[in-house]
Amino acid sequence: MAFSLSSSPSSSTFLLILFTCFLFLCNAQHYHRHPRFAHHNYRDALTKSILFYEGQRSGRLPANQRLSWRRDSGLSDGLAMNVDLVGGYYDAGDNVKFGFPMAFTTTMLSWSVIEFGGLMKSELQNAKEAIRWATDYLLKATAHPDTIYVQVGDANKDHACWERPEDMDTPRTVYKIDKSTPGSDVAAETAAALAAASIVFRRSDPTYSKILLRRAMRVFQFADKYRGSYSDRLKPFVCPFYCSYSGYQDELLWGAAWLHRATRNPTYLSYIQMNGQTLGADEDDNTFCWDNKHVGARILLSKAFLVQKVQVLHDYKGHADNYICSLIPGKAQYTPGGLLYKMSDGNMQYVTSTSFLLLTYAKYLTYAHKVVTCDGTTLTPKSLRIIAKKQVDYLLGDNPLRMSYMVGYGPRYPKRIHHRGSSLPSIQSHPAKIQCSSGFSIMNSQSPNPNILFGAVVGGPNEHDQFPDQRSDYEQSEPSTYINAPLVGSLAYLAHSFGQL
Repeated sequence: MAFSLSSSPSSSTFLLILFTCFLFLCNAQHYHRHPRFAHHNYRDALTKSILFYEGQRSGRLPANQRLSWRRDSGLSDGLAMNVDLVGGYYDAGDNVKFGFPMAFTTTMLSWSVIEFGGLMKSELQNAKEAIRWATDYLLKATAHPDTIYVQVGDANKDHACWERPEDMDTPRTVYKIDKSTPGSDVAAETAAALAAASIVFRRSDPTYSKILLRRAMRVFQFADKYRGSYSDRLKPFVCPFYCSYSGYQDELLWGAAWLHRATRNPTYLSYIQMNGQTLGADEDDNTFCWDNKHVGARILLSKAFLVQKVQVLHDYKGHADNYICSLIPGKAQYTPGGLLYKMSDGNMQYVTSTSFLLLTYAKYLTYAHKVVTCDGTTLTPKSLRIIAKKQVDYLLGDNPLRMSYMVGYGPRYPKRIHHRGSSLPSIQSHPAKIQCSSGFSIMNSQSPNPNILFGAVVGGPNEHDQFPDQRSDYEQSEPSTYINAPLVGSLAYLAHSFGQL
């Protein structure tokens, strides 16, 4: 069914027509393939969006580390459980390694490369290195059958400190899921991440790709066999930070969808056919983020129908279309400046994920010569690309404040981001240890962060397009790995479209 904006079909159609016309009028002058029409340097933004991940690295840093203000950290992670959990990423501005958002970040970085890696040119290798930094860790976290180590660090104690990752002395407690403490959500997301990454490395490193795929299959089997939400048993440790609010059904469908794409094994297609409805395939839930994969699964499975002609998945085209129609103003909320607005905490993650899905779905529709129909009005693939570009351009500075929400991009960007390593003096400039509570004087100050975390995209403005640029305001000023991950793909597409790559 198509979404309606009111009880009157005519008013729905009128609003949609107005919206479509507005997008074309406002963006047509910029939407050409010739570089002189691009008023943003998408290539520069792409480079920085990937560079950001070097600032989030945990573990022993490589010789080619470009963000030199970071140093080795977390070198004893996993020691308490006699397991090697060194490496991976800190999720945001803290020093905890949360497996759930890290796995989603990996899936989305991989999807960005799968769809648009061919356009990335010199940045492709950097993107692959960002993915491999995560998958190497996820392989460690899943080394033991029917067990996944899903978190390193006591989040409550970590958040009571403001210290560099190189200095952290809070407990590096390890939390795991297993047969008696199931976590289908984080397990299936981990399977999705490994499966998606296996596609990324299929040609460049086939041996590594096979290792990733075999592990993905094993992890998914564990996720499906021992069902339950990881935050049910681990609630005191993972909530309210990364509770699984949407349940685990969406991740099971998402994981199966990625394994189907990676293997073309009919077993996964049968699983999707048999379980799709019970796992929420047709739910009118139009949120896509680290916790909720319903929309992503719909778009991903629509490709199998549109491009690969898997007829039994024809319903997913309708499910994906419903999502596109839900983005119409009146159904979705936008700020006065035109930014998609879902919620106050880390809203930019919804902006970047939506933009990526729009560009990806437009790619599938173009291949299949299909369109989207919303209340009788047609949206072409070009329409979807215009909507996506408008959101990315807002993020890069086309907004009422004329501020880029990507650190280090453009003349004006957030200077006081909620990020410990960026806000405190580096080891190079201040070798002495900064104790747990000593850093709060800096956190609460108005001084700009001394270390520029290039490419970090913050939570973004509020519903009125306002942004205070305060370190204490984590909802608006904190970056995260999962905000950037889908943006990598969108920027690659835009940079290529405007002749910058």
